Amino acid sequence: MSAEHFSVNSILLRLRRRSEQPAGTMLTIVNVSRRIQLATRVQLAADAGSRRKGLLGRERLAEGEGLWIVPCEAVHTFWMQFPIDLIYLDRQSRVLKTRSSVPAWRLSACLRAHSVIELAAGVVRETNTRPGDQLSLDRATNITGVPPLANPGVAQPSGQSLEVCT
Repeated sequence: MSAEHFSVNSILLRLRRRSEQPAGTMLTIVNVSRRIQLATRVQLAADAGSRRKGLLGRERLAEGEGLWIVPCEAVHTFWMQFPIDLIYLDRQSRVLKTRSSVPAWRLSACLRAHSVIELAAGVVRETNTRPGDQLSLDRATNITGVPPLANPGVAQPSGQSLEVCT
């Protein structure tokens, strides 16, 4: 394991060891395969309450913001006020599935996933993130050598109400 890449389990283990770690730990996510930053302020949702709430009650996700739900293999966008992009990861932070601009009142799942990253609509397409890509998740700090994400465009909803990857 390189210094740049951390698996889901190693990050969670390090966070659990640090009892002083605040509940809303912020992470930075980089697509190592494509050498592009996906987000700079991703909140970790690793307890039952934060996983259950997700992004509900928010009016939008600002550029660079997101939520990493661990563990998680399915999400819904019921009562959401804005579309989101989804990235399903395995335990080694490899992308299993992506969904762009998922609108309100949809379900999405990937039964092989260990976790899901919810990002602002358009990030997946803007960064060309694909299944098989390797992501790096680390505590939010200044990452050098990776350009910040430009203004991502908002893609149109897919129109499907339930998508499952097995």
